[in-house]
Amino acid sequence: MSNSIYTSSVPVFTQMLGGLKEVLRKAEAHAAAKNIDPNALLQARLYPDMFAMLRQVQVASDFAKSVSARLAGVEVPKLDDKEQSFADLQARIDTVLAFIGGLDAALFTEAATREIITQAGTPKEKRFTGQSYLLNYGLPHFFFHTTTAYAILRHNGVEVGKKDYIGTY
Repeated sequence: MSNSIYTSSVPVFTQMLGGLKEVLRKAEAHAAAKNIDPNALLQARLYPDMFAMLRQVQVASDFAKSVSARLAGVEVPKLDDKEQSFADLQARIDTVLAFIGGLDAALFTEAATREIITQAGTPKEKRFTGQSYLLNYGLPHFFFHTTTAYAILRHNGVEVGKKDYIGTY
C-alpha cells in the first residue's frame, strides 16, 4: 500500500463520521416520535463527570479534522463549538467531512515520519511521529468519543445497532 497513513486515517474518519451522522439522525427521529425534548438526549451523559453527548460529537469531529490536518501538514481549521441541536451537529460533521475529503492523498506521503507536536492534556506538549500519532493517539481518542456518543444514545433508548455505528464501508 503506497500511502497507508492516508488510507488508515481519512477513509476511516469518513466512514465513522457517516455512521455517527446516521446515529444522530435516528436520535433526532426518536426524540420526535417519543415526544422527548431533544436536549434530554443532547445533554445526556453516561456519568456526571463525563462529557454530554453533544460534546462527545464535537470532540470526535475535532479529532477527525485535527489528526487529518496534522498528518497532511496543513493548518487545523477552527470550529467554534456553538452547536445546540441535532441539525447543528449534522452541519458540523458535514463541515469536517468536506474538509478531510478535500485533502489530497499526496499530502500524506511523508506523514508516517512527520513530527507531530500537540499542546493538549498533561503533560502539555507531546511529540509523535505521524504513524504513532495516528495509531496510538488520534484513532483511539476518535473512537472513544464516537463510541461514547453512540452509547449515550443507545442507553437512552435510541434504537441503533452496530451497523448504524459502523456506517457504510
